[in-house]
Amino acid sequence: MGTHLYQIYIERIDPQQNMARYYSLAIAPTLFGDLSLIRCWGRIGTGGQTRVHLFAREEDALRLFLRLLASKRRRGYRPRPPHTRAH
Repeated sequence: MGTHLYQIYIERIDPQQNMARYYSLAIAPTLFGDLSLIRCWGRIGTGGQTRVHLFAREEDALRLFLRLLASKRRRGYRPRPPHTRAH
């Protein structure tokens, strides 16, 4: 089992469409030795929704992580600029 940690937080903000959405992805180990891909999404400032995918192999979890990230990037999601991050 790999020991790498993968996570990203991206946003899509368009004031003209009243759009302020976030999407986060993280790969983390489970208590049982498998890996989980945890995705959270919703309107910025809300709890949003969460979905967890379980994997036996890091390669499979990473493959889905990269596929979802590419899809969101095509839809206009970008990392939040450093100067707007909460401390």
